[in-house]
Order: sequence, then structure tokens, then C-alpha cells
Amino acid sequence: MIINRDLCDICGSCVAVCPADAIEISEFKVTILDEVCINCLKCIQVCPIKAIKEGN
Repeated sequence: MIINRDLCDICGSCVAVCPADAIEISEFKVTILDEVCINCLKCIQVCPIKAIKEGN
């Protein structure tokens, strides 16, 4: 998954739905851990501003 950091407002919606705990959030950015991600696409589905897309 790829996060568009220019769009991401760090709301945490993606973190809340990730079943693999593959998304980390800090004060300044959201990071998807590719080695942990199971590609369920739930983060893409819940992102209210469409800041996440498929890819590496």
C-alpha cells in the first residue's frame, strides 16, 4: 500500500481497521509496514480522503 502523505490527515481510520497491525501512526505520519501487511485493502476502503492506494 502507498500513502499519499500530502493528502493524509493522520486521522487513524486505517490503523483502527487493520487486522494485521501493519499500520503505525505518529504525530507526523502514518506508515504501512509492507512486511506485515496482508493486502486486505481495508485501509483503502475506510480512508475518508482516499490517501491510500495499492502498490509498493
